[in-house]
Amino acid sequence: MSVLPIRRSYLVLKTIHKAILKELGVTFLLSLVSLNFFLLMEKVLRLSRLLSGVGASVQDMAKIIFYIQPQLMLLTIPMSLLLSVLLTYGRLNADSEFTALKAAGMPFRDIARPVFILGVGCFLCGLLVSFSLSPLAAIELRDSISRIIMQRAPMAIEAGIFNTSFKDLVILVRDKPAPDTMHGIFIYDNRNKKEPKVLTAKEGHIYTDKNADLSLYLKNGFIHIGTAEGSTELFFDGYNLSLNLIIDGPSRKNSELTPLELLREANKRAGQEQIPFFLEFHRRLSLPFLCLFLMFLGPPLALISGKSGRLGGLTIGLAIFTAFYIILVYGENMARSGKVPHYVGAWTPVVILGIASLWAFRKAGLR
Repeated sequence: MSVLPIRRSYLVLKTIHKAILKELGVTFLLSLVSLNFFLLMEKVLRLSRLLSGVGASVQDMAKIIFYIQPQLMLLTIPMSLLLSVLLTYGRLNADSEFTALKAAGMPFRDIARPVFILGVGCFLCGLLVSFSLSPLAAIELRDSISRIIMQRAPMAIEAGIFNTSFKDLVILVRDKPAPDTMHGIFIYDNRNKKEPKVLTAKEGHIYTDKNADLSLYLKNGFIHIGTAEGSTELFFDGYNLSLNLIIDGPSRKNSELTPLELLREANKRAGQEQIPFFLEFHRRLSLPFLCLFLMFLGPPLALISGKSGRLGGLTIGLAIFTAFYIILVYGENMARSGKVPHYVGAWTPVVILGIASLWAFRKAGLR
């Protein structure tokens, strides 16, 4: 006779967990999309300034946005986890469903079990993004931007229009018989502030040099170089002019390295040169591990935020991450200056949040 109540209790518990987990999942996805969209705006504005100058298409921009997503997800996955828990469990508390579950004899840890499932899933996804997807996407992002610049940069220069797409250069051409060929060229080169140049040429041709950099080969021209002491005038039959866009083309960065590659690069160096690689390595690990602590912090905080509605949960979640990020940046700066070891600067905010999470969960379970 004792089997039947246990069976019924198990089925009821499973149904409740399934309903809460479904609401958590939907809220998590909506939070992830929203946060990625907001964080994406700054990067898109900066890249659009670069790519619009070379005539990038909508398809090119869509590809760039896609490759940016994994780098954002390292931060937005734990943020979305906390926000989804605060919003979902806050609603349960506001609608008195949380109180009803506790009154029915369900322990706090059982009520929070769907959060543990989602939290472990976020932790595993975070590791996948950190170790694999983010470095691969960063490499593809750099290669895509380089290809777009090389393929479309010649189209950025139009006949009869002053072009300022290239860094500290103003280019005016009389006509363009072909996308990579120009006649009647006038260029003001202010890249060397102490020696600005004015160049004119009868003909020019845009090409990619042996280093895969964009260059302009000028024929039959004249250079006027101004200095504080005077000026110099030169005539030339041929002259190579390198072209740099307003935002420098992407180079290989720490974001393109896997955690193991970061450790190898750090071991090749000594002293302060190791710090940036170690900090990037710790950040790749600490952000996924953050999910394991947030799944303990979310339900207790929801008991507070639920009384103030969804806006209260959103405010608390953003406030926690603002404080976490401030401490993280401060710790990393301390590590870069050599005042604390790199692992202390990187893991201090995670440890603080972890202790606070376990304490809050234990206290909520005793109520």
